[in-house]
Amino acid sequence: MRVLLVEDQVELAHTIAGVLRRDGMAVDLAFDGQQALDRAALSRYDVIVLDRDLPVVHGDDVCRNLVAEGSESRVLMLTAAGGLEERVGGLGLGADDYLPKPFAFVELVARIRALARRAATPIQPTLVNGDLRVDSTQRTAVRAGRALELSRKELAVLEYLLAARGRPVTAEELLERVWDEAADPFTTTVKVTIRRLRTKLGEPPVIETVAQGGYRI
Repeated sequence: MRVLLVEDQVELAHTIAGVLRRDGMAVDLAFDGQQALDRAALSRYDVIVLDRDLPVVHGDDVCRNLVAEGSESRVLMLTAAGGLEERVGGLGLGADDYLPKPFAFVELVARIRALARRAATPIQPTLVNGDLRVDSTQRTAVRAGRALELSRKELAVLEYLLAARGRPVTAEELLERVWDEAADPFTTTVKVTIRRLRTKLGEPPVIETVAQGGYRI
C-alpha cells in the first residue's frame, strides 16, 4: 500500500511515517499543500493522509483539487479542530474520513487500512491462494499451516502479488507500490526481495517469473 502523508510539522510527519512504514506501508511525505498536489499528480496513492492546516495551499483547497481532478486516492483529513462543525466541513469537501488531533497511532493505522479497502483497487483484509494465506490486518502470512517469518517488505510484496490474482506484476510496479520515493529505480532490491521470499515460502514454488512481464502467483 502506498500512502502520501501531508503534514507541515516535520518532526511529527517523520514520526507518523515511521509508524506507518513499520506496519508495512510505503510512505511519501509532503510538508505543504503545493507539495501534496505535485506528488499526487505524479504518483498513484491508495490513501492520502492530509493535515487540514497547511501552508502554501490550505488542506481544504488540496482536498477540493483532488476531488475536482478525479483522484482515486482515499483522503483521510487530520486537524487539531475536532468539533462536529469542522468534521462535517472536512467531509463536505470530499474527504473520505476525518481524524482529530491528537490521535492514537493504532487508530490512524486502522483507519488507513479501512480506507484502502475502499480504494479504486481495494486491498482485501485476507488474501488466499491454495495453502498460502496473508492477513493484511494482523500482518501475518501462513503456508500449509506454517507461520512465515517475513520482513515488512517481503510481506508487502507477497500481499501485492496475491492481490494481483494471477496478473503479472513488473519489478517497476512493485518498486512503485511497495517501496516509496526514496527507492533507487536502478536498484536490485526487488529481485533480492523476491529471491528471499521464494526461499521462505518453500516448496512447491508459488512465485513464477514471467518473461518480460515480471512476477505472478
